[in-house]
Amino acid sequence: MAMKDKNIWILILFILSGIVVGGLLGELASQVEFLSWLSYGQEFGLTTPLELNLNVIRLTFGLMFKINIASIIGIVLAIFIYKKV
Repeated sequence: MAMKDKNIWILILFILSGIVVGGLLGELASQVEFLSWLSYGQEFGLTTPLELNLNVIRLTFGLMFKINIASIIGIVLAIFIYKKV
């Protein structure tokens, strides 16, 4: 099956699930001493949310990414599974 026949939304779904599951496993692995290296990562984004006050409605925008080794492994596995499917 050629890559052109596959739906890009399925790939995005696989990658997002890899990030979420990998991040969760990385946080759980931080409790175990010999697996704590899986939780090593970086956090970046807006540290303080942006606030827009229009007197009628107040909007707050915030975005934070936390990437760790386990989520990177999850992304690689998601792409591998996508190519096999």
